[in-house]
Amino acid sequence: MYPFQFEHYLLKRQVIALTGTIRLYDPSGALVLFCRQKMFRLREDIRAYTDESCTQERLHIQARQMIDFSAAYDVYDSTTNLHVGVLRRKGFRSMLQDEWQVLDAGENLIGVLREDSLQRALLRRFLLGSWLPQDYDLWMGETRVADLRQRLNLFRYELDLDFSMDAARRLDHRLGIAAGLLLAIVEGRQSS
Repeated sequence: MYPFQFEHYLLKRQVIALTGTIRLYDPSGALVLFCRQKMFRLREDIRAYTDESCTQERLHIQARQMIDFSAAYDVYDSTTNLHVGVLRRKGFRSMLQDEWQVLDAGENLIGVLREDSLQRALLRRFLLGSWLPQDYDLWMGETRVADLRQRLNLFRYELDLDFSMDAARRLDHRLGIAAGLLLAIVEGRQSS
């Protein structure tokens, strides 16, 4: 089964665990990717597998540097060892409203992943916290190609990934899923 073929996914991150455990489900509720974050890493090294046995790696996300503030993350398809692209966090800009640049394998800017609005972002950071779930839109030029929307759940992090508005399939779903994994790990770590 090819895990990157669907238009909708549900990502669930276990909150109460020694290591970050993330599961990605297809629209029918079947597990398509499993990720267990390793503890005490100086540089993020995220590997997603087809199941919990961790025998078949499908996606690899590697931070370029140790400091997370404006980090760039290379995304690889593990089955082909193909460099899919880069997700780069906008450091200072993300202090008030999260923003990530989406780059292709040649490091050309192809899109922007941005938190829904500055007003809602400020409410999240300074008043409501996790009571106001995050909502991200991924834009390629003037076209919205994905919506990554956190569900309100106080016991675990849940994120809906919706690529259905990208009828032309401009966005490589491997990059979109990698963005969801990074939001669950990097942004999730900041809110805990």
